Amino acid sequence: MSPSLPDTMHAVLLTGLGGFDKLEYRTDVPVPRPGKDEVLIRVRASAVNNTDINTRIGWYSKSIDTDTGSGGAEGFKKVDGSDASWSGVSLTFPRIQGADCCGEIVAVGEGVAPGRIGERVLVSNLLRTYVDYRPFECWTFGSDCDGGFAQFAVAPSRETLKVKCDWSDAELASIPCSYSTAENMLHRTKVGAEVVLITGASGGVGSAAVQLAKRRGATVIAQSSASKASALRELGADRVLDRKESVVSALGENSVDVVIDVVGGEQWLDLLKVLRLGGRCAVAGAIAGPVSKIDLRTLYLKDLTLMGCTFQEETVFANLISYIEKGEIRPLVSKTFPLKEIRQAQEEFLNKQHLGKIVLTIPETAA
Repeated sequence: MSPSLPDTMHAVLLTGLGGFDKLEYRTDVPVPRPGKDEVLIRVRASAVNNTDINTRIGWYSKSIDTDTGSGGAEGFKKVDGSDASWSGVSLTFPRIQGADCCGEIVAVGEGVAPGRIGERVLVSNLLRTYVDYRPFECWTFGSDCDGGFAQFAVAPSRETLKVKCDWSDAELASIPCSYSTAENMLHRTKVGAEVVLITGASGGVGSAAVQLAKRRGATVIAQSSASKASALRELGADRVLDRKESVVSALGENSVDVVIDVVGGEQWLDLLKVLRLGGRCAVAGAIAGPVSKIDLRTLYLKDLTLMGCTFQEETVFANLISYIEKGEIRPLVSKTFPLKEIRQAQEEFLNKQHLGKIVLTIPETAA
């Protein structure tokens, strides 16, 4: 390790599946070393995402069939840890979470040009390097490997992208997980100048989807709480529906070209009803509940296309970098917390009273 870099760092360790008590803030965690084709990043900020909480409580396990909020604080009484990660395998503890990583490259491993040192970068939150770029396989940064809830993080050089902009670290840290998820859904459904319904529109992914869909020329209908309607219109939504209102009653059947859904739950069947013949529905979350009924007649008689969206082609993250550098998007940061206050940050996140992203700032000094 370079003599200018410390041997230990501040980091939050996830010590097991469960509640907030499984998050341990430490100041004596060894600074990682970059391996072949990897870079070492001094992390400046990392945002809070549903995946951080879902992973902590084991919600991805098929043994859980309820919404994320019901276990977000205390965890679940019973969870099968053998399939509790994105990739459907058991997690390794301790784990440094944090799907988002904004920072600067401070060291490089074998095979990486030393000239990369000093670059301001974002890390792709879905990593393909570690699975040899096999189709539909990936590692999640902060789940399958250590992530951004620390002063330093290691990532593949190829998937650590340089970015040039005047944004704050908190704004940049809002991008990787939420915006790539939203952009991937729009990319996969090939959204253009058509009518798009976005559920959970006030959250990180939802608010990103509003901006990114408008960038593609879509007419955006955002579903959220009534109190956030004016803010969503400022982001670009053409219409805002109260999440308590029936989408079928409000919009009518066969009225929407594309549904971008990160909520799931009981209303999911109604989303298919409002889709037009040949409509598309992309799903990348189920915070209101992962299990839903579907009437297969609605699916095949209307020639609908349903897409589960996790895996991302490289163009998705590269596109986001270009949108940033061309000034075509701007994230909304709701609030920032220092890393050591991760519990308070996640509590606020779970309350769902915010609009946009909650971001953790990383301390400069080491232990």
